Amino acid sequence: MEHVKPLPSRRRLLGGAALAAVPFALVPDAPARAQSRTGEDPAAARTGDHPSAARAVDYPAAEWQPATTSNYTTSSRPSAYPLTHVVIHVTQETYADTLAIFRNPQKKVSAHYVVRSADGHVAQCVREADIAWHAGNWDYNTRSIGIEHEGWVDRPAYFTDALYEQSARLTAAICAKYRIPRDRAHIIGHNEVPGADHTDPGPNWDWTRFMRLVDIA
Repeated sequence: MEHVKPLPSRRRLLGGAALAAVPFALVPDAPARAQSRTGEDPAAARTGDHPSAARAVDYPAAEWQPATTSNYTTSSRPSAYPLTHVVIHVTQETYADTLAIFRNPQKKVSAHYVVRSADGHVAQCVREADIAWHAGNWDYNTRSIGIEHEGWVDRPAYFTDALYEQSARLTAAICAKYRIPRDRAHIIGHNEVPGADHTDPGPNWDWTRFMRLVDIA
C-alpha cells in the first residue's frame, strides 16, 4: 500500500458515516487524487443521467453508477498497466450503501463493479481503464479489476444463485477481453492480495462453484 502520508483508518472513516460496525471490505490505498477523464463537471459525472453514462459502461449488462473522481486514479489501462487479475470482494455493506460510499469523496475507496445480492444486478462505478482503489496494494490495484459483491462474509444467504451467475459472467467477460487466465492464480479473493488485512470473500464464498460458472460462461 502506498500513501503520500498516512490516511485515517478504515474503521474511523466508516465510523464517521455511522455505517456497519464490522470491518469494512473496501480499502483506500492510492496516493493520487483523480481528475475527470474528459474535463467534465465531476458533480455531473456522479449522476445516473450524465450524458456520457451510456458510453462509460464497459460491460453491456451493467448500469453506470459512477464513483466520485476523488476515489480512483485516472489511467489508460491496459496500455499504461497490463491487466492480469480479477479481485473478488464482499462489501460488508448493502448494495445501496456501497454505491453511496463510492460517491463520497472523503472515503478514498472504490471498485470497478458492484453485484447486487437479490438479482445479480451489476453496477459499474469506475471505468476499467482507470485504477479503482480496492485491493489495499497499489501494485495490484494498477493491474486488476475489482468486483464487489453485496453481503457479509458471515451471512452466506447473501451469496445467491443470481449473484454467483451474474458475477461469473462479468468475470468471464473481463478475462476474455484482457486475456486473463480463468484460474485461481489470476481470479483471487481480497484476502489473497499480498499484504491484505481482509478476510473477504470469506469461507462461505463457494470458489469451486464460482470458478465452474466462470469456466462455462
